[in-house]
Amino acid sequence: MRIRIPVRGRAAKAWAWPLLVAVAAFARGQSPNSVTGPQVLDRVVAVVNHQPILWSDILNEMRFAILDPNEVGGTLTPQRALQQLISRALIQQQIGQEDATASKPSDANLQVRLDEVRKELPACVRVNCASDEGWQAFLKNNGLTVEQVQNYERLRMEILNFIEIRFRQGIRISREETEAYYHDKLLPQYANPSQAPPLSAVSARIEDILLEQQVNVLFGNWLDNLRKQGDVEVLDASLEPGPDSSRGNSKVE
Repeated sequence: MRIRIPVRGRAAKAWAWPLLVAVAAFARGQSPNSVTGPQVLDRVVAVVNHQPILWSDILNEMRFAILDPNEVGGTLTPQRALQQLISRALIQQQIGQEDATASKPSDANLQVRLDEVRKELPACVRVNCASDEGWQAFLKNNGLTVEQVQNYERLRMEILNFIEIRFRQGIRISREETEAYYHDKLLPQYANPSQAPPLSAVSARIEDILLEQQVNVLFGNWLDNLRKQGDVEVLDASLEPGPDSSRGNSKVE
């Protein structure tokens, strides 16, 4: 289904308006009934199967892009951020309909992931996040807290676990596929093929690459079908996707 500015946009904005007033009141510690006039601190920019996405969600997505090694130099635009949020909302809704507990990462695995972020994320390595002092400086400079990073990585791991369970299991890579990749993709990278590692030494890694490629195709098609079958409405014309961002990020990483 094409993401669109809906004809019933006025109705969507009508139900969204009380939410915005309530957000403003809550921020000041007041009840909505005590507000003398509407003070909008946020706005609904899209709706995914009746689930609203706020402008603040887009800003947060762009802020958290510092934790994504594929997003460097502030390359994440509001349009792409919205597409990522739409994809994530669709996936989370699907997780809730299936087995929400099976995909949740353990506290131990989450801590391992956080340690990896501090040691391996390029933006972190530059400021020595492996040290507590460097980690705190990184968080402060990017307007983040430890709890926010934990929640972000927990959700990311939950989605990756869901994809692993749903798509990776059952895929088998044949020896013929592994040999074809070795001869057609790997060996040509060496000026002297005799210097290439033997197939036996890299077959496991090649299988992982081929497996990931197949999972990405299956996952991308599945996500496209969710979009077509679901009800996705973009309420802000300036945030409509460009030709390269309609799906969002459907690559498994």
